[in-house]
Amino acid sequence: MATTGTTPPAKMRALQYDSCGEGAAGLKHVEVPVPTAKKNEVLLKLQAATVNPVDWKIQKGDMRPLLPRRLPFIPVTDVAGEVVDVGPGVKDLTAGDQVVAMLNSLNGGGLAEYVVAPANMTVKRPSAVSAAEGAGIPIAAGSALKSLRSIGAKFDGTGKPLNVLITAASGGVGLYAVQLAKMANLHVTATCGAGNMDLVRSLGADEVMDYETPEGVSLQSPSGKKYDGVVHCTVGVSWSTFRPLLSSRGKVVDLTPNLSAILTSGLHKVTFAKKSVVPLFLRLNKADLEFLVGLLEEGKLKTVIDSRFPLSEASKAWQTSIDGHPTGKIVVEMEG
Repeated sequence: MATTGTTPPAKMRALQYDSCGEGAAGLKHVEVPVPTAKKNEVLLKLQAATVNPVDWKIQKGDMRPLLPRRLPFIPVTDVAGEVVDVGPGVKDLTAGDQVVAMLNSLNGGGLAEYVVAPANMTVKRPSAVSAAEGAGIPIAAGSALKSLRSIGAKFDGTGKPLNVLITAASGGVGLYAVQLAKMANLHVTATCGAGNMDLVRSLGADEVMDYETPEGVSLQSPSGKKYDGVVHCTVGVSWSTFRPLLSSRGKVVDLTPNLSAILTSGLHKVTFAKKSVVPLFLRLNKADLEFLVGLLEEGKLKTVIDSRFPLSEASKAWQTSIDGHPTGKIVVEMEG
């Protein structure tokens, strides 16, 4: 039987869309039944969620026919809140726990007052970490972590002193990537807008270039270093631009791969190319989430927040993400 804390109401506020392609205007305020925690699930009373570009790209129809799996659809996967109900089979979480969770992309559910989360992607949130800080972690910090590990970064002090380029370093993923790269003792070259260069430097980047200058467009390290890896967080840069900038076994991890990047990656695999591009398909696990939330608690990692919106104005958060170039994370808060 499920273990229940505070009894949730029968209905909750949420935002959903009924069709693809309508942008922020397509988000509708609705009242829907509060879901029920089933086996290996927990019911959360949400405090914060963050909007990622993948959320509105799903709504736009970029991932059809895979996503959204059904309509109407309540979007967003990165959340923080309080456990109010625990389904059968859940051993390490209990009602009252403050947590961070990554919801299943097939189900979504984050733009709501309550949501059911998989227990294997829900981790306890220490009191030193706010709900907004925690909700920023799953996709953005997770993508940064997986990208850096793919390049060869290690976080136990045993890694080599690699050189890494991080593009769009003042975005949601980029700001985490800069911090994590420095924890792994990497030399970081970063690109961002002129107004964010000081912020990116303050988080540890060794070299920072304005992406609108000739130097920034070229992506060449000001100190002449070849890159062992690239965490590529933006679009519009071809493999032919990256290739001469890489070391002998350099790797470009592409977070927003287009068809050309995917085809190039396939070619590199079958030809055993020493230099390569690798599309990132995020597969995060509970241990990764616990590691990242632990870094927040220790003060080693910081969530930079671009803007905050109440749930009643979540469509503004949606549009802010669509407009592009946020500095850090876009947060929707359910309370207060």
